[in-house]
Amino acid sequence: MSEFGSENSVSVQVERVSVTRKSQEGVETEIVREISFSARRGEITVIIGPSGGGKSSLIRLLNRLAEPSGGRILVEGTDIATIDPIELRHRVALVPQKPFMFAGSVLENLQRPFLYRQQPLPSAGSEAVLQSLSLAKLDPSLVERDARSLSLGQQQRVGLARGLITKPSVLLLDEPTSALDRRTSDALAATLREICHSQRLTVLLVTHDLRLAERLADYCLYLEAGRILEEGRGEDLLAHPKSPELIRFLEEPGAEV
Repeated sequence: MSEFGSENSVSVQVERVSVTRKSQEGVETEIVREISFSARRGEITVIIGPSGGGKSSLIRLLNRLAEPSGGRILVEGTDIATIDPIELRHRVALVPQKPFMFAGSVLENLQRPFLYRQQPLPSAGSEAVLQSLSLAKLDPSLVERDARSLSLGQQQRVGLARGLITKPSVLLLDEPTSALDRRTSDALAATLREICHSQRLTVLLVTHDLRLAERLADYCLYLEAGRILEEGRGEDLLAHPKSPELIRFLEEPGAEV
């Protein structure tokens, strides 16, 4: 039994969520169209699909970086519209596609979430800092290094550690390996799987990298034109696609599954 309930229980529930945007000309476009799905604790849910299909727009709704036009999202049974956004982002942490490092040391970057909440800042030797570094597979000796001087792979891991330091129940990742070489990408993927299972985290990951999806997906959603066209257990969905849209997507040049 975990802190939040039984193992692999539903942690995130998305119910008939839509996003409509209005252009400068006043034309409304539905980017996300009445999407419903759930994500379980201790599992990695991977969202795949073509560019412009609504993947990043969807994931930004989960910690209120954007608001839906309709529907609702529940985290641990609570409608996130009722949760203060700053508080929510400690419970639902987002690691963006391009790692952003604040000016200063790695430690100062890890202290940022506490600074925003006006809480005491953890020290370099604190349990919070050391555990987040350990989970992200970063050497503690890096804490005094200038964060912006690190390699891209190290910066990605600092971003991951910064997301983990508040002990979230949900971790969102938007194209986490898009700027990494294959070796670094594989190492980060192994870290993510280990963190998800050891910490009983709910992980939702957006990617265009089908190789990454195959390695990580416990559950997989195929999103196109703002709709979920197919979903299922990761291995089965990618090996035996049923919808013509997913079959076509998997057959595109460069697809590797």
